[in-house]
Amino acid sequence: MFDGLNISASALTAQRLRMDVISSNMANADTTRSKLVNGKWQPYQRKEVEMAPINPGFQSHLNNALSNSAGGVEVKQITNDPTPFKEVYQPENPEADKNGYVKMPNVDPLKEMVDLMSATRSYEANVTVLNANKDMLLKALDIGK
Repeated sequence: MFDGLNISASALTAQRLRMDVISSNMANADTTRSKLVNGKWQPYQRKEVEMAPINPGFQSHLNNALSNSAGGVEVKQITNDPTPFKEVYQPENPEADKNGYVKMPNVDPLKEMVDLMSATRSYEANVTVLNANKDMLLKALDIGK
């Protein structure tokens, strides 16, 4: 009876974490000293959220239908984006190498904003589903009166 609520709750939690990671990426878009590697500072590396269904595959769906257990979505891991760092010519910057280039984070603010809009829309859609499910449960209780 509450499976729909649990599925929506898992999606809301996952999308909220995704929005938090995107916010972290945006906040660190200009951070050139994030991690010390072999005595040299590395710029911030963009993070990505990987999500997956809790019970993937046909067999798990069949088992869920037989046992009345819910599915949902979960965050598998938060990974670093392998895109190379941007190099910007700033010879006056103390972080510049011998050629005058500074390694900047691989964060693209435009891409982050698109991802944030997508996560926000997914969150809103799941809130709508949660409210519809709640309304159906309330109507079922009204029928029982």
